[in-house]
Amino acid sequence: MNWDSVIGYLAALCSVASYTPQAWKIIKTRDTGSISAPMYAINVVGFALWLAFGILKNEWSLIITNVLILALSAFILVMTLLPYAKKDAVADALDVTSSGTQPSASRPNASDPEEGRPK
Repeated sequence: MNWDSVIGYLAALCSVASYTPQAWKIIKTRDTGSISAPMYAINVVGFALWLAFGILKNEWSLIITNVLILALSAFILVMTLLPYAKKDAVADALDVTSSGTQPSASRPNASDPEEGRPK
């Protein structure tokens, strides 16, 4: 493997890894109040286009990277757009540490859909 490939794969790894903390934070806190939905919508379209480009060029590094980033950014966008109750249900399903029956101290009370929303 040559250096340009190593640099490309490291860049891809950093790109994928950069979306993981935000997705995990949403799962743990259910807080998407400060996330820009239009920005993530543009990101999702951009990553879908990069994926299409990678497929057309048969470039596996672009395909794999953009499949992963597209999935993470689409998840963040969807969670930003979902109403609180559905967001909570999705996060509970994905968070294996959550009991699902009692709300975590780090997030608003799941029984009160208005709690934790910006006023």
